[in-house]
Amino acid sequence: MKALRFHAPEDVRLEDVPEPECKPDEIKIKVRNCSTCGTDVKILHNGHQNITGVTTMGHEVAGEIVEIGSEVAGDWKVGDWVQSIAAVPCGQCHECRKGWMQVCQNQTSVGYQYDGGFAEYMIVPPQVLKVDGLNRIPDDVDFDEASAAEPFACAINAQEQLGIEKGDFLVIFGAGPIGCMHTRIARGVHKVGTIVMIDINAERLAMSAAAVKPDITIDGSQEDVVAKVMELTNGRGADVIITATPANITQEQALSMAARNGRISFFGGLPKTNPTITCDSNLIHYRQLHIHGANGSAPEHNKRALQYIASGQVPVKDLITRHVKLDDVMTVFDIVAKGEAIKVTVEP
Repeated sequence: MKALRFHAPEDVRLEDVPEPECKPDEIKIKVRNCSTCGTDVKILHNGHQNITGVTTMGHEVAGEIVEIGSEVAGDWKVGDWVQSIAAVPCGQCHECRKGWMQVCQNQTSVGYQYDGGFAEYMIVPPQVLKVDGLNRIPDDVDFDEASAAEPFACAINAQEQLGIEKGDFLVIFGAGPIGCMHTRIARGVHKVGTIVMIDINAERLAMSAAAVKPDITIDGSQEDVVAKVMELTNGRGADVIITATPANITQEQALSMAARNGRISFFGGLPKTNPTITCDSNLIHYRQLHIHGANGSAPEHNKRALQYIASGQVPVKDLITRHVKLDDVMTVFDIVAKGEAIKVTVEP
């Protein structure tokens, strides 16, 4: 079968490899869609600390069960349409026992420690099954939509920490797929008031705004975004700010534009070579600001994402603007890096 294999930074190859065999405690799926994200581009160029050997990339996976191991529990059937979690908690550490599976200290990942979904077939490992991380795709949800549930789950995790209230003034930094997903969840689930989307890529901002329709867009390359948000709020600032971009300056700007009792999500991780920001601690102190990190998702967030998609509460179909065949998978890295599409999915 064909699979996209990571060998080393700048050495990623579409190769012919043996079709994987299903062990007694595993489930084998035919991959129907595996969507992409910015992390895939980072892995291409820099690798990842959790990838220690040759592995098949791809972690936003949906497919069809073709084989079930003899020791697998549950009422799975060949032909079931399924979606897999990407981040796999151990289920046993202190954090998992507390219900904080998204910050499991022993977390492993599909596409890192386990071969991922940029391939014709993928093995769902027992570690995923043990934490109820394989989900049936609801009726009337397509494979491409289901593959987008994983990043949606990450956005759900971030937003549930923020105490978002109906009518809140929300600012989202980043007009990529995650920024679009945050927009949809904030509006469809939390019923926020005004949504402002900010990006420095004018073309990407226009493309994403046409899809998810934030109330206001700001081109950060042309305007002082802090001054503009303060103007829009009559000097009060934003109630909720999500930095869905790996840029230091956006986190600093978020602090400066936050209203009193404002809630901020540092959703996008910063480069490991430049992970610090300048923080005016008095802003946090006197405005009583709340800053939250957001790291991945737990299995329950994936289930909720599929439910939101199935109900139409948080639509995703129109956010998947490029479908690429596995034969052409090497093209997706440039598409994602240049922001030429909202969401790109690979179809074996």
